[in-house]
Amino acid sequence: MSATEVLARFRAEVGAAVTRARRASGEIGERNAKLRERTRDLAAQARERKVDPGAQTTPDDLRNASAGFRADRGLAVEQVPDAAELTAPASVPVETEPATLGSSAVAGPSGRLPRVSDDDEDFSQSRILY
Repeated sequence: MSATEVLARFRAEVGAAVTRARRASGEIGERNAKLRERTRDLAAQARERKVDPGAQTTPDDLRNASAGFRADRGLAVEQVPDAAELTAPASVPVETEPATLGSSAVAGPSGRLPRVSDDDEDFSQSRILY
């Protein structure tokens, strides 16, 4: 075999190896993209508490190992509710009284209340200090 034949054969083998590597990299990239999308969807469901009551949950030891892995590498660890909280039946919201906005005047050190004024933009010292 001549040197040119050896070189041509070497180039062909390298080209085939690069093609296989690119194909494998593309397939893995697609698989990772699908996995990231699925994980993003599951995290959104957990945040919004849209999990079926009978849904299968990740065991606590795996959740802890995953959180530890991400924390060790300096990655963000999103805090989501635990499995029991996610699969619990929805609770009925509690009725509360509406909050009153604004603040009421408080007597200052002299014991006097600030002057009452209809002007909403009164930022005089008497309002601040008393």
